[in-house]
Amino acid sequence: MVDIIWNFAAFVVALGILIAAHEFGHFYVARRCGVKVERFSIGFGKAIWRKVGKDGTEYVLALIPLGGYVKMLDERVEDVPDELKSQAFNRKTVWQRIAIVAAGPIANFIFAIIALYVMYLIGVNSIKPVITETKLDTPAASIQVKQPQQIISVGGQSVRNWEEVNLALVSHIGDKQVSVTVAPLDRSDDIGAKTYQLDISHWNFDPDKQLPITAIGLVPFQPKIEPVLALVSEDGAGHKAGLLVGDTLVALNGQPYTTWQSFVDVVKASANIPLELTIRRNGEQFNVKLTPQSREGRNGQVEGVIGIAPKQLAWPENLKIDIRYGVLESATMAVDKTWQLISVSGKMIAKLFTGDVSVKNLSGPISIAQGAGHSADIGFVYFLSFLALISVNLGIINLLPLPVLDGGHLLYYFIEVITGRPVPEKVQDIGFRFGAAMLLIFMSIAIFNDFARL
Repeated sequence: MVDIIWNFAAFVVALGILIAAHEFGHFYVARRCGVKVERFSIGFGKAIWRKVGKDGTEYVLALIPLGGYVKMLDERVEDVPDELKSQAFNRKTVWQRIAIVAAGPIANFIFAIIALYVMYLIGVNSIKPVITETKLDTPAASIQVKQPQQIISVGGQSVRNWEEVNLALVSHIGDKQVSVTVAPLDRSDDIGAKTYQLDISHWNFDPDKQLPITAIGLVPFQPKIEPVLALVSEDGAGHKAGLLVGDTLVALNGQPYTTWQSFVDVVKASANIPLELTIRRNGEQFNVKLTPQSREGRNGQVEGVIGIAPKQLAWPENLKIDIRYGVLESATMAVDKTWQLISVSGKMIAKLFTGDVSVKNLSGPISIAQGAGHSADIGFVYFLSFLALISVNLGIINLLPLPVLDGGHLLYYFIEVITGRPVPEKVQDIGFRFGAAMLLIFMSIAIFNDFARL
């Protein structure tokens, strides 16, 4: 319950900030173009706070935090006194109207740059993308890894951490191949770097169950895991059987302990099946019988779980990186990162329409809320990164040529620029109905996907 409240609170804060940025873009440019703004609202429904400014604009904070709007004086929706007609939106030139409508998505891109700028100024602690092996029968199987290798670029794009590797790989979903360049760890001037062309023409994966890096066959470096228990959950089978923090795993069903992963594989395959675990405690060795509880795994299959976690050594210092820049360089990096996000998001939306990306990948408010809560829980800089990503997506989605979105209005205005006359209102009305239906379909799919992931 606490997690739900935290996620919802983070979601409201994130969405409120992004909506405010978007609507402020419309508001600011409208005022600059001489349009009278009657209301600036964050949220819909009943107002929980309102104030009329000296400029005559009513500023509103509404109950339902799922959107916002800027109400401008417009003769098409209400009667306008003669003395105010010059301030009506519909009386402005087509290029002024284009500027006002486009200002919302542009404000989202600018906000992303600002968020990332602050993030780079503060600094982000991260881990170098180092692999120790690749999996057989996967696109990455052709990469030869005799010693730890650091991924330095994907698809010609330089990468510094696993987040950037994931982002670069996602942008190539649906492509026939992608280049991956690796080099020996702690390389000097890319000495020993080698580029591999991976065949991804048949690469498919479920983002709810796998990360792009593991789905493509890369095995990231992990600090050594010791067979010593660091956690024993109070409601798990291990605790009920008497396991304690500090116990050392010796054997499972008479087979000596080798690796944590092999141990986990046996436990997962033994839901509701009794196991005999040999442990060492205070120099004494003895056997413990326990029965793994059952749960539904990510792949939908039943798996066993006993509620324990091992001790993991700290990350080596040479794999840690602090992505931090100065005042000027942070601005350059923020613009570059925002452009990368715009490019990747644009490609993904395009591939949704071409069928290269499944509509199952669409996420709705529940997934966004979970992401907001998780990023806020990790730390402020990660929340900034999340805000930048969602802000970019909000800007791009609003630029889609659906008549109910900013992009649909822009489409009509550009047609007006070309033809020299406005699109007939009947045509616009039909377009708005079609756009609303399409938007409702996409929202329904996204919400359905959200519930399917719960």
